[in-house]
Amino acid sequence: MRNLATLAAIVVSVATGTHFAYQLGHAGQLAFLVWLSVPTLLIAAMGAYRAHGDGDLYRASSFDESGAGAGWLNVRSGDFTRGFVAAAVLFASAYTAMKKVAPSGSDRESWMARFYLQVGDPTTLRKQVFFVVVAIVVMAVAEELVWRGLVVSLLEPLVGSRRAWVWAALLASTAQLPTLWALRDPVAGLNPMLPAAALFGGLVFGFMARRFGRLLPGMFARVLFSWTILMMFRLWGPSV
Repeated sequence: MRNLATLAAIVVSVATGTHFAYQLGHAGQLAFLVWLSVPTLLIAAMGAYRAHGDGDLYRASSFDESGAGAGWLNVRSGDFTRGFVAAAVLFASAYTAMKKVAPSGSDRESWMARFYLQVGDPTTLRKQVFFVVVAIVVMAVAEELVWRGLVVSLLEPLVGSRRAWVWAALLASTAQLPTLWALRDPVAGLNPMLPAAALFGGLVFGFMARRFGRLLPGMFARVLFSWTILMMFRLWGPSV
């Protein structure tokens, strides 16, 4: 029951921050980042402290080539390459999905436009590139500590280690449900973009964490993917 209560509190906390972050009045404002990041950062700190106490955060002892027996933050050669490949898969999937679901000129194109409006003007982001990089890295680390670290560890006694990573992706998607309404369009209707992205991305990152036994490959993938869609090759509008 304690694990269930903790999981519910995590989902509600992140969902509350998400709801306020994506209000139109916070578009392009510091308040957007504050609401989006603070709940996740606090939960990530709690998860890291818990993992450190359990000896799961980092292990100095040897572990095998697959990563079995490693801590969440142990590094192996090839982690960046694994992250790069995963980021490429994510970007190709996102690009294909948007072309199919919300093609240019359709009413549903506004779903993506609304998301980028919230992120901020490309010109402003270009002027604050160092701040953007720091924010992307910090949020990538925090998100993985929460959803692939803490949440999975809480789920494993309840559903087993083989299914915990799938349930974690479902919970991460649930935490994004407020954006259905916050990013909705009067014509296109409710906006399913972020819940769907959280589910698909959560499955990819969760599989990586289970396959490699660590969180670093997923963190690299999240950083590269976020940088790509926010700064290099935006899925809507001009790139930075």
